[in-house]
Amino acid sequence: MSEWVAKRVASAQPRNSLFLVFRINGERYALEAMEVAEVLPRLQLKPIAQAPAWVAGVLAHRGAMVPVIDVSAMTFGQPAAARTSTRLVLVHYRPAGEVPRRLLGLILEQATDTLRCNPADFRPYGLDNRDAPYLGPVREDAQGLLQRIRVNDLLNAEVRALLFPAVDEGRP
Repeated sequence: MSEWVAKRVASAQPRNSLFLVFRINGERYALEAMEVAEVLPRLQLKPIAQAPAWVAGVLAHRGAMVPVIDVSAMTFGQPAAARTSTRLVLVHYRPAGEVPRRLLGLILEQATDTLRCNPADFRPYGLDNRDAPYLGPVREDAQGLLQRIRVNDLLNAEVRALLFPAVDEGRP
């Protein structure tokens, strides 16, 4: 096989992606590392009045206000445990291709592992979970099932409007 053909075959094979693995209620979940902007320790947040209980608050980060949600509380109604492995993960949030993308903070338990695998290994799991559209396909491995979280589907329109209000150009 010529070098050119070998390169074409190699480039045609699917590429592996890096995922940040964390736990919710003892189950494994994953975020694609490309969606992660920064991983921080759990920090003190300012609460947001009249927000759903799973909205943990807002963080002042590098001159910007970043809303933070507790993914465990949102998914199963139980706040993330205060562990040394609980992290505040800043992700690039861009629902429906909105420009510009924004930072959204996620409180994630046991967010200390990564996994490199082919994104095509994640398959639909056959349930219609309309109340949790952010729960994506699953991948089976020796440790059981691993489910992807779709960052851009985390917030419904009502919560998105609360956390990322549109700029009113008529106001100073």
